[in-house]
Amino acid sequence: MKYVLVTGGVVSGLGKGVTASSIGVVLKACGFRITSIKIDPYLNTDAGTMSPFEHGEVFVLDDGGEVDLDLGNYERFLDIKLTRDNNITTGKIYQSVIDKERKGEYLGKTVQVVPHITNAIQEWIERVAMIPVDGMEGPADVCVIELGGTIGDIESMPFIEALGQFSYRVGPGNFCLVHVSLVPVLNVVGEQKTKPTQHSVRGLRGLGLTPNILACRSTKELEDSVKEKLSQFCHVPAANIITLYDVSNIWRIPLLLCDQKAHEAILKVLNLERVDSIAREPKLDEWVARAAIFDTLHDTVRIAMVGKYTGLSDSYLSVLKALLHASVDCRRKLVVDWVASTDLEDSTAIEAPDAYKTSWNLLKGADGILVPGGFGDRGVEGKILAAKYAREKNVPYLGICLGMQIAVVEYARHVMNFTDANSTEFDPNTKTPCVIFMPEGSKTHMGATMRLGSRRTFFKIADCKSSKLYGNVTYVDERHRHRYEVNPDMVPEFEKAGLQFVGKDDTGRRMEMIEIPNHRYFVGAQFHPEFKSRPSKPSPLFVGLIAAASGQLDRVLQDRCNGHVGSAKHVLSNGSYTSAVHQNGNPKKLTNGLSNGTYYANGNGVHA
Repeated sequence: MKYVLVTGGVVSGLGKGVTASSIGVVLKACGFRITSIKIDPYLNTDAGTMSPFEHGEVFVLDDGGEVDLDLGNYERFLDIKLTRDNNITTGKIYQSVIDKERKGEYLGKTVQVVPHITNAIQEWIERVAMIPVDGMEGPADVCVIELGGTIGDIESMPFIEALGQFSYRVGPGNFCLVHVSLVPVLNVVGEQKTKPTQHSVRGLRGLGLTPNILACRSTKELEDSVKEKLSQFCHVPAANIITLYDVSNIWRIPLLLCDQKAHEAILKVLNLERVDSIAREPKLDEWVARAAIFDTLHDTVRIAMVGKYTGLSDSYLSVLKALLHASVDCRRKLVVDWVASTDLEDSTAIEAPDAYKTSWNLLKGADGILVPGGFGDRGVEGKILAAKYAREKNVPYLGICLGMQIAVVEYARHVMNFTDANSTEFDPNTKTPCVIFMPEGSKTHMGATMRLGSRRTFFKIADCKSSKLYGNVTYVDERHRHRYEVNPDMVPEFEKAGLQFVGKDDTGRRMEMIEIPNHRYFVGAQFHPEFKSRPSKPSPLFVGLIAAASGQLDRVLQDRCNGHVGSAKHVLSNGSYTSAVHQNGNPKKLTNGLSNGTYYANGNGVHA
């Protein structure tokens, strides 16, 4: 097993996760099998109980693991399925060591950070790295490890020490350290400053780790003189200093690494330059095509995102990525209008009339409305008003988890005239409990007590839009994260009033999907489809929302029923790439500076 460690210095938020994912993409494109591990030094056992404002969204895996959002990046970039153990936290490590101590497995020894905690970290990495995550048998070839936080943080010191020992343990040729740092440009002088990176590398080396490659974040490409200076003071070859400058879209990051021969530097350190006497060159044609298409999209589709965490976009990162995947698939430029659900409520009209007016104008100007998941009663009435507006005005609507539940409550209140209808989450004493607490849930413990992970949903109405979007399959496996569910005792009344429960679990008593049949697109899902969306395989429900919002739903449904699903590219026999579509009757030719390929893009969807 070969290991690539990605660390960060100077400041947080440099994009270590995207860098680690992109390194994985480039190595995978060279023909190697990749797995990933994220180390989070916080004391929480997992991310499940953390507020989105604290750490961004909680990403859910197939096995029910509630993990850091970076594992979502790994899955999307590498198209793999990780496990809860691929996210290491201080809490998990200490818990495992303390459990062993309580069982007497240390034979009376004094349990210490070194060697017991550091050994536990190394053993965890080696064990998890061997778990296949790409659907194939046997371990991967390379494990990419991201260390969260910034070099110098007190909480990450045990991990730094463990990784220093680990690099010695696996030996030269099996361990490559990529350090992501910042090279700022001061507006006053306009010069790229290397001193922050120098200090960061000095601190890293003082802790026992020596970087093999520097990945420098900057607004523009590093000047040759700057690279030479960094090489001299950081003891890293100039050829191993990579610039991660600002690009037009995230899909260009792997191409940026490839253009600067980052894969050659990594493979050289790992003694993988020539495997079976074959030089490994990355094949990134699909990424090149997708990035080129994205840069030429000009016909917009506006989606109003109605939520309670709108102040931090990372709170809905997977939802945003799923929208992006779907919009590229439908050849539309995505515009997200953030609408704080509290600003739609009547009380805001009195307390902050300008915010109220602005939010309603955004909602009314949107081509589609999305209400994502969430917890707590703040802003719920605003979400219900958004669902009511979408239903009454025939605006495409997608409700996820809580977004589906509030759509059910809204239908009960305004169509079935149950004016006091509510969820017991928000009103435990409601006389019309449309949404109830799941019987197997815990009301005393919050961590890992929800209905989590991949569960099967069976389609009960074959002719519904959702079934067609999924390709007329009989069931789908999607990821869940919820404590409340639609009250099964009220389902017959809802169905009699015209609300269709098109998807249910295997018992038939747990409602998974809703639709309003005579609406352009009004869909709710108890599961979270965003967690399984990929750039090359966008989530069907998100594709449905974007297609409906851009007037393409009928064609998309027909294509999917016929087995034709849009993608970023079609490979031609001559090696060029095209989306095989036309704009205003004429193909639009694009030239990508990253290669000599020819591309065609279009704002009107994919046609085979």
